[in-house]
Amino acid sequence: MSETKLAALAISWYDDNARDLPWRVPGVGAWPVLVSEVMLQQTPVVRVLPVWQQWVDRWPTPAALAAEIPGEAIRMWGRLGYPRRALRLHECATALVERHDGRVPEDLDELLALPGIGSYTARAVAAFAFGQRHPVVDTNVRRLVARAVAGEPDAGPATRPADLVATAELLPPEPTVAARASAAFMELGALVCTARAPRCGACPLAAACTWYGTGRPALPGTPSRRPQRYAGTDRQVRGLLLAVLRDSRGPVPTQRLDLVWADEVQRSRALAGLVQDGLVELAGDSCVLAGERREP
Repeated sequence: MSETKLAALAISWYDDNARDLPWRVPGVGAWPVLVSEVMLQQTPVVRVLPVWQQWVDRWPTPAALAAEIPGEAIRMWGRLGYPRRALRLHECATALVERHDGRVPEDLDELLALPGIGSYTARAVAAFAFGQRHPVVDTNVRRLVARAVAGEPDAGPATRPADLVATAELLPPEPTVAARASAAFMELGALVCTARAPRCGACPLAAACTWYGTGRPALPGTPSRRPQRYAGTDRQVRGLLLAVLRDSRGPVPTQRLDLVWADEVQRSRALAGLVQDGLVELAGDSCVLAGERREP
């Protein structure tokens, strides 16, 4: 079976099984697509949906977000996690206003030059917002391609140039069809060709999948991955501190933040990390979200 046939099978499945997500609606615009791609990094769709809707309702254009202070982006980010992404989106919106008259550019190199927009996000926006032919490679796609083409159970922890090449070879030549194939591969990886419990019996690629055809061999010597611990970590403390600041308007006394976590050393370390990351600013004996100290 030809490699482009894999794309045809994936697209046929996608046409019947794709989730109805608002950023996939035709004509939704490049900015909402970009916002969705940043939010979806390491975050489940079900958590992203309400926050994405609030963002695009409040800030339907890059200019609308750029006009706000960074702290408002952090506040609206809520509990999605990895709040530096909110800052990166604000920086990206500002750059779009300054460099591109408030529009998301179609050119891949211009997308890559935007702050906070990496290789995956740039290619995803080019494909899903502008219908271009680019390999859009996230964890789900790497795993799908590794299994279907190379016969490997997993693709490793990080995207390599070889992953982009292997995925690009599967894409049909017509740009809009290739973009739909990219979306289909991603959806298959997320819903069917999952890491822990792949549903090979429901996969449209099963008959052509090298891994399935060789009996789904496990990766020798590789233990199953355990989810990262969250409770008691600095990341949890950072989230608790940010929650207090998000729910407040204006400076929050450090004595109030002291009530968030009993371990003074860990609490101070977490707060210092938030300041270093540009999420929080010190204002005397108080703290504020980024930019709020400069409000009139």
